[in-house]
Amino acid sequence: MYKKRILKSGKVKVDFVLPEAIAAGAETAFLVGDFNDWDESATPMQKLKNGNFKVSITLEPNREYHFRYLVNDKWHNDWNADRYVPNPFSGDNSVITT
Repeated sequence: MYKKRILKSGKVKVDFVLPEAIAAGAETAFLVGDFNDWDESATPMQKLKNGNFKVSITLEPNREYHFRYLVNDKWHNDWNADRYVPNPFSGDNSVITT
């Protein structure tokens, strides 16, 4: 899940938090999407004391971004995304609209 906030600059800060069901037992988690050229190690998520993972990024407004979570080398969607689109790997990408 994520929380969007509009900054004074007009950009959108987004806090991404793994759903508890996905975070349970996870050792590593990364946020991967078109905002980081689908680089699987560019945006690591930080493990919190409660066991969840979180990362914050700043995005341009009025755009759509495709993303997924890579947790323990397995792909996961954000089931609270604004929408979903098929990807070329027989799955779906989560989409966030800023």
